[in-house]
Amino acid sequence: MKKLLLVGAIALCGLSNAQMTKGDWVISGNTGLGFNSASSTVKANGESEDGPKISKFSITPSVGYFVMDGLAVGIDLGLDSETKKYDGDKTTDTRFSVMPTATYYFNTGSKFFPFVGVGVGYATNKTKETLSGISDNYTADGLTWKAKAGVTYMATQSLGVNLGVGFDQFYSKNTYFNTEVKTTRNNFGVNVGFSYFIKSKSQKSDK
Repeated sequence: MKKLLLVGAIALCGLSNAQMTKGDWVISGNTGLGFNSASSTVKANGESEDGPKISKFSITPSVGYFVMDGLAVGIDLGLDSETKKYDGDKTTDTRFSVMPTATYYFNTGSKFFPFVGVGVGYATNKTKETLSGISDNYTADGLTWKAKAGVTYMATQSLGVNLGVGFDQFYSKNTYFNTEVKTTRNNFGVNVGFSYFIKSKSQKSDK
């Protein structure tokens, strides 16, 4: 009986360790919670002005490939939407980003896998604003980067539940009416989501 339990424990550990090994794939989808905190700063003609604090919604589908045990590299697609209303005016920002990323998962020997990750990419931000009854639209393209950390709980052998925190920044520089305008948008928030881990064909054939 003891031998049977020992064999079972070793098998379970093997399954757990094989979740994030070289050659595996991971598909994820994370959503920003409603209490994300954001701030912005705009600089023009040597002067800067702080924008209002806002709340926003975000969703980030991604795919990654494990180039070594624990380390996945891939692509994140980000969609962020935020709306600001003040004094009867309304501004809506919609940003789409494409970002190569690297994420490392720490094997704790349990169902909990802490992770850290970074990414740098490109984003386009579309703004629609209505000020004093007059509507206008404009687009800004620029650099975006992010850092994240959290933990993935393996609910099954393939399905993980993610809980983490992240910081991202978007920077653009454009010229409007012969005036150079630099925009920096910072966001820090808590994110939840799911990850699905796909075993490599070679590992499947070994079983």
